[in-house]
Amino acid sequence: MSLDLFHERGTPLRRQVFSWKELAPEPISKLDDDAFTRVRLILMHGVEQDACRFKHVLSRGIHPDLRLSLAAIRRVEHHQATLINWMQPADQSLLETTIGYEQTAIEVTAYVARVEPDPYIAQVHRFGLLEDFDHLYRFAALMDRVEGKDANAILQSYTDISPGRATAVEHRAPADDLRRWYDRERAAPLTKIHAALLAGSEYQTRDFYLTVGPTFADPVARQLYAEIASIEEQHVTQYQAISDPDETWLEKWLVHEAMEAYAYWSCVAYERNPRVKAIWERFLDYELEHLRIAREIFEQVEGRDPASVIPTSLPDPLDFVSHRKFVRQVLAREVDLRTSGAEFVPLSAESKASLVYRTHMNRDGSPSEAVAAGYRWAPGTELTSLLIPAASTQLFKRASGA
Repeated sequence: MSLDLFHERGTPLRRQVFSWKELAPEPISKLDDDAFTRVRLILMHGVEQDACRFKHVLSRGIHPDLRLSLAAIRRVEHHQATLINWMQPADQSLLETTIGYEQTAIEVTAYVARVEPDPYIAQVHRFGLLEDFDHLYRFAALMDRVEGKDANAILQSYTDISPGRATAVEHRAPADDLRRWYDRERAAPLTKIHAALLAGSEYQTRDFYLTVGPTFADPVARQLYAEIASIEEQHVTQYQAISDPDETWLEKWLVHEAMEAYAYWSCVAYERNPRVKAIWERFLDYELEHLRIAREIFEQVEGRDPASVIPTSLPDPLDFVSHRKFVRQVLAREVDLRTSGAEFVPLSAESKASLVYRTHMNRDGSPSEAVAAGYRWAPGTELTSLLIPAASTQLFKRASGA
C-alpha cells in the first residue's frame, strides 16, 4: 500500500499539542520489546532532531514572514523528539543505548544501500555501512570490558558482532570525505530522501557520543567514544555532501518533510508494539500536515510545482528487518576500499593526505584496537561471566584443553 504525500490529510497544526505527561510516557522494555522498536525510536529521534536543527538554520536566512510557520512546526517537532526519546528505558545503560545506536546505523544504512537507485550514491552508503559495522564490534568489546555484558542481549541476534573496516583505518583527511552530489533535476526522489535520512541519523550519533563519552571513568572508553565520534563527524560530512548544493533551501525543506513522513510511515508498517504504533500513526498525521504547509509555501514563494522536487507517493516503506546476509556480502567484497577525494579506490591507491592524517591521529595508539585486543564475541558471554568467576573460567579452559 503506497503513501500519497499530496492528498492524505494530516492533523491540523493547531491540534498538534502535548501535555507534560504525554511528553514523558511509559518507556519500552529493554529486553521484552523487539530490538527494532528501539531502532525505530533511535532513528526517529534523530530525524526529529535534524528537523529542528534544519529549521533553526533556515530561519536565520529566510524572509521574516515565514519564520512563524517554521517556529510553529519546529515546536511540535521538538516535542515529538522529546516524547520519542523519553521512551528509552531507564534501566538501559549508556553502553546499551550505544549498541542500539550502532544497530540502527547498520540496519537502516544497509536497507538504504540495497535499494538506492544511483550506483555511486549506493557505494557511498555501503562505504559508511562497513564502518558503522566495525563500530558495533568495538563497542561490544567495550561493553564486555566495562559491564561484563553481552551486546547481543540488545541486538537480539538481528545484527552480527564481528569486525568490519577497522575503525583505526577509517580516519581520513577532510578532502577524502567529500562526495559527488546527485543532480537535483535528474535524481530519483528516494535518492534525495535517503541522503537526508542518513545525514540526520549520523548527526544524532555524533552528538550522542560527544555527550556521553566524557561520563565514563575507564580511560579506554573515553578515548573510544572520542575516536568513533570523529568518524561520525566524517559520516555526516559524506552524507550531507551528496545533496545538490544548487537546491534552494525551500527545496531542501520539502525533501526533509517528505523524508519525515516516509520514515514514520515505515515505522507504522513494521511496529509490533500497539502502544508505540499508535504514536507512529499520530506523528505520521502530524508530518503530513507539516509537508502540506511546506508545499504551500514552496508554491507561493518559488512559483514551482512541489511534484518537481518530491514524489507524489511512496510505494514501499523502509524495511526494519535483519540485513545480515547483505552486510556479509558487502563486507566480503568491499572491506579494503578506501577513498581518494570523492572516488572509492583500492587499498593501494588511498590518498596520501589521509595516510598522513591517520598516522598523526594514531601516533599514541588506537583506542579501537586496544579495546578489542583479545576480544572475540561468542554467544552467551554475559551468562558465562555471571555464573563462572574469571579464575574458574581459566581452570575450565585448561581442563577442557581449550
